[in-house]
Amino acid sequence: MSFQVRAARPDDVMALVDLHRAVAAVPDGLARRPEEITRDYVERFLAGVSFVAVGPDGAIWGEIHAGRETVALFAHVLSNLTVAVHPDCQGLGIGSRLFEALIAHARAMDPPILRIELAAGAGNPGAIRLYERLGFKHEGRQVSRGRYPDGRLEDDILMGMLL
Repeated sequence: MSFQVRAARPDDVMALVDLHRAVAAVPDGLARRPEEITRDYVERFLAGVSFVAVGPDGAIWGEIHAGRETVALFAHVLSNLTVAVHPDCQGLGIGSRLFEALIAHARAMDPPILRIELAAGAGNPGAIRLYERLGFKHEGRQVSRGRYPDGRLEDDILMGMLL
């Protein structure tokens, strides 16, 4: 199936709320729970760098976003990265294409972005393999960083990419 990647727009807000809620409802889908995904949350991340994958029917199948750090010492860093691909659209290369758009955009930003960083749940080896394939390196581990509703704890794997 074909899809197109473009910059996210303000009129995508409600479609992005729906997308993120659908992904958050799947185990290991997103760190946020569906009820934590609000219009305000989406509007805040749209203020940073955000790209969407759009299917031939105009539906948003995936989204990626990150933001420039605001402390001057870290202003060369793009962080708080989240990628969401609709459960029905996974395995089509959407995540890879979204990352490629984000990385290309980061390389062109002025002032320059020199580093992109993310955290991945240790229990999500598919995501970790994708990030490694894209060039992200393991930089550390935060033990018991995430706590699921059932009380189970999960480590976060810290990863970074130098541009």
